[in-house]
Amino acid sequence: MFTAKNVMELREISGAGMMDCKKALTECNGDMEKARELLREKGLAAASKKAGRIAAEGIVDSYVHMGGKIGVLLEVNCETDFVAKTDDFKTFVHNVAMQIAAARPTYINKDEVPADEIEKEKVILRAQAKAEPKPKPDNIIEKMVEGRIEKYYKEVCLMEQPYVKDSDITVGQMLNEAVAKIGEKISIRRFVRYEMGEGLQKREDNFVEEVMGQIGK
Repeated sequence: MFTAKNVMELREISGAGMMDCKKALTECNGDMEKARELLREKGLAAASKKAGRIAAEGIVDSYVHMGGKIGVLLEVNCETDFVAKTDDFKTFVHNVAMQIAAARPTYINKDEVPADEIEKEKVILRAQAKAEPKPKPDNIIEKMVEGRIEKYYKEVCLMEQPYVKDSDITVGQMLNEAVAKIGEKISIRRFVRYEMGEGLQKREDNFVEEVMGQIGK
């Protein structure tokens, strides 16, 4: 039905433990994609159970793009100092720092986006929808606006963004997988992103491609 090689492959893809991968493949009759999705669901459940815990330990990490074009400072919390010192946790934090460098999020999650900012965005989107050549009823326009707001969240909210090293999952899902693997609550608390010459008139670079080139995607 499946081999030890399949278990190893699933472990590399998901970051889950060997036994968890073996159990997932057994439950899914060797189907790799279904097993991966099952592990994601279990990761979400594990994260949910740990959501009420206190995460007051952790580390501050930095990522500077080669040549000093972009710099990121990031604080990520966990429950114990022991976990904060592990390679798995440090790798997770560094991957998030690279995500921030590449994808330019403004907020960590949807709750941080000010209501007035969303309302301004909706006004613009409604105006754009009404200006389209073929008129649409108001209820259809509202559905279009809501859909575009969800797209807006994916652009500005770190947890909603596609993960730059695996676009099939979001950063939020990647965090849940890390929680399931590490076994503690993990909280991305705050970050600051600096871009050289930000606010000044300059040539636009594709920083996603540059950063991904550096990390060897």
